[in-house]
Amino acid sequence: MRVLVTGVSGQVGGALVARLQAGAALLAADRTVLDLAAPHAIPAVLDRLAPDIILNPAAYTAVDKAEDEPALAMRVNAQAPGAIARWAAARGVPLIHFSTDYVFDGSGERPWREDDDARPLSAYGASKLAGERDVRAAGGAALIVRTSWVYAAAGRNFLHTITRAARERAELRVVADQVGAPTSATFIADAVARMVSGGIEGLRGRCAEAGGLVHLAADGETSWHGFACAIVEGLKSRGIKLAVERVTAITSDQYPTKARRPHNSRLDLTRLHTVFGINLLHWRDALAPELDLLARELSNVSGRG
Repeated sequence: MRVLVTGVSGQVGGALVARLQAGAALLAADRTVLDLAAPHAIPAVLDRLAPDIILNPAAYTAVDKAEDEPALAMRVNAQAPGAIARWAAARGVPLIHFSTDYVFDGSGERPWREDDDARPLSAYGASKLAGERDVRAAGGAALIVRTSWVYAAAGRNFLHTITRAARERAELRVVADQVGAPTSATFIADAVARMVSGGIEGLRGRCAEAGGLVHLAADGETSWHGFACAIVEGLKSRGIKLAVERVTAITSDQYPTKARRPHNSRLDLTRLHTVFGINLLHWRDALAPELDLLARELSNVSGRG
C-alpha cells in the first residue's frame, strides 16, 4: 500500500510517519509537497503521488489567530480536505481525515457522541466542521476522526508550554473549568495503524460501519489544570529540576482568549471500541511514555550544557 500522510511536520503527522513507516510504502508530505492553503493545486499533486490510502492530519490549528484569518482557516481546514476527498472518492481511495472536539459548543457534562449536533464556538471550530461536511459530501470511503487536546513529547503544545513555564516560574495559573482528555499523538498513531491494518477493503468496510465518523481520544478526563499538575508531578518524579512551587486553578474568565473554548470536551469512545476494537488507554498511562521521552531530552540538554 502507498499511504500518503499529510502534515508530517506536525504532531499527529510525525507520529503517523514513525508508526507506519515500517509497514507501508509511505508518502510523507509536508507543506512543500502538499500545500492545503492552495486547494486548487491539490488534485495534480495527488495524481503525481498516486496514493492507495490518504491520512490527512494537516490543518490550520492556530485557534486564536483563526479569529483574524477565518478565510485562510476555511481554505486549509475545509476547502482543501474537500478537494482531497473528491479526488479520493473519484478513484476509490479511502481517506482518514482528522477533526476536533472544537466542533462542539462545550455545553453539558456528558461525553459528546458522534451524532450529537455540532455548534462550534470559534472560527477554527467552524472551519473544521465545514471540512467534515465537505469530506462527507464527496461521497467516498472516508472516515472523519475527531480527537482532542493533542500533545507529544516533541513539538509546540501544552506539554512543552507547561514544561517551559515550570522551569522558569514559581507559580503557574491554569484554567480548571474546561474538561477533556489529553491525547498523545503516539496513541492516535497507534489507533490509526490499527484502523488501516486490514488493508484497503478492510478500511472501506470499517468506514461504512462507523458511519464515516469516530471519536478518538484517551480514556478518562481532567481539566487543563489537572493536566498541568500531572506534567509537573511527572517531571519532578523523573528528576527534572523545576522552579514551580504551585499550580493555581483559575477560570476561563481569568484567562481570556480571542477564541472561545468549549468547557466540555469529553468525547464518547464507544464507537472507537466496538467498531475498531481499539482498547481504551487512560490519559495518565498515555502521558507517562511522553514524559519519559521529554525528561530524557531535558537531561541530555542539561548534560551538554
